[in-house]
Amino acid sequence: MQKRPLIGMPCDIKRIGKWDFHAVGDKYIQAVQHAVGDVILLPALADQTTLARLLPLLDGLFLTGAYSNIEPHHYGEGASRDGTLHDPARDGTTLPLIHTVLEMGMPLMGVCRGFQEINVALGGTLHQHIQELPGHLDHREPDAPIEVQYGDAHPIRILDNTLLKNWLHTDTVMVNSLHQQGVKDLASGLTIEAVAPDGIIEAFRIDHARLFGYAVQWHPEWQYDQKAPSIAIFNAYREACESYHKLKQVE
Repeated sequence: MQKRPLIGMPCDIKRIGKWDFHAVGDKYIQAVQHAVGDVILLPALADQTTLARLLPLLDGLFLTGAYSNIEPHHYGEGASRDGTLHDPARDGTTLPLIHTVLEMGMPLMGVCRGFQEINVALGGTLHQHIQELPGHLDHREPDAPIEVQYGDAHPIRILDNTLLKNWLHTDTVMVNSLHQQGVKDLASGLTIEAVAPDGIIEAFRIDHARLFGYAVQWHPEWQYDQKAPSIAIFNAYREACESYHKLKQVE
């Protein structure tokens, strides 16, 4: 019986009452557990030595979305506005980890904050308030029930000669939108796969990823088994993680 891939998910640090907790949103765990493989939560210790001992167990890394934003000093900008939620322990965990995982050839997938983390880790920058840019959409979710928040918000244009185009065989598809930050300057080594109507990058691939390196700004974990883009992306990610697992057995 073939073993399922093991997928690592770095945690956020969340304050509940007086204490900090390591946590990952259940919707990400459910999607990856059912569509890809068994999930292992990685503590946000900002300690690469500890992570290095865990990585050989894994067949893929999945960077989730989060309420917090990457601290702007990581991409050369000044402090955020007052009240902005940050998670320095997650920054210290994921940003170096991205380089390590790519060097190992391990499949890497990022969603929302994870999408932004990959861009920043590889040298890109971020818009902090897209809705304030002239001619841009308000990409934030409405104050509404979850089904409305995660419902289709706008189309994306899928570029030619892209993985997403090969997977979906279409030029456009609807996606949800729950963010106010996004890619400003795209890091070297990333290739745009899809853009929103206002030009904001919605998906990119990592050119030098050995088996799989892909990230999206929207949330494919929502209705992961019903939405065509989600099904395609998770299937490709699962196949890459399975291949990585087999390669590890040979080595």
